[in-house]
Amino acid sequence: MSVVLYLHGFASSSLSDKAQLTKAYFQQHYPAIELLLPDLPYTPQEAVAEIELQLAGRQPVAVIGSSLGGFLATWLAERFGCKACLINPAVAPYQLLQQHLGRYFHPVRQCYYEVCEQAMHGLMQLEPNKLAQPQNYLVLLQTGDEVLDYRQAVQYYQHCQLDVQQGGDHSYRDFQQQLPAIASFCLHSD
Repeated sequence: MSVVLYLHGFASSSLSDKAQLTKAYFQQHYPAIELLLPDLPYTPQEAVAEIELQLAGRQPVAVIGSSLGGFLATWLAERFGCKACLINPAVAPYQLLQQHLGRYFHPVRQCYYEVCEQAMHGLMQLEPNKLAQPQNYLVLLQTGDEVLDYRQAVQYYQHCQLDVQQGGDHSYRDFQQQLPAIASFCLHSD
C-alpha cells in the first residue's frame, strides 16, 4: 500500500482543519492510499523521531506539509526523493521561532514541550542547502499570510511549481478546493 504523510504546523495537530479535510478527501477518493497524520511533537528531534516511527522503514510516495510541516516535508522529500506539496511553508523557521520560545501544550499528545534555543539549531540541521529535485514540489502560497512572509517561500522554492494566490491567510483559505490538485500532483507520475 502506498503511503502519503501529512505534516501539520507548529502548535497544531492532526485535528486541524487542513489535516481533517485531507483525511476525508483521501478516504473518499483514494481509499487504497495509506494517509498518515502523525501528531508531531513541537521539538525538531522528537518530530523527526515520530515521523520515522510512523513510516516504520517504508518510503512515502509523497508528503503534504503546512507551515512548519512544510519545512519538515521539504526535509523528508529531499531524504526520500518523493513528491511534496507544501502549503504556506515555513522557510528558515529557526529565525521566526526565536520569537516563540517557551512551553507549549500539545492538545492530542496531552503533554508539554519546551521549545528552546537548542531546538532552533536542530531545525537548522534539517534545512537543505539546495533542492535536489525541484520538480518534485508543488508550493501553494497565499500573499495574505499573516504569520509567514510568502516572498521567502517564493525565493527558496523558485525553481518549483508555485501557485501564489492573492489574499488569503496563514490557514490557507479555501484549502478544500485545492485537494484535487494536491492529490493529483502527489499521486500521479509525470
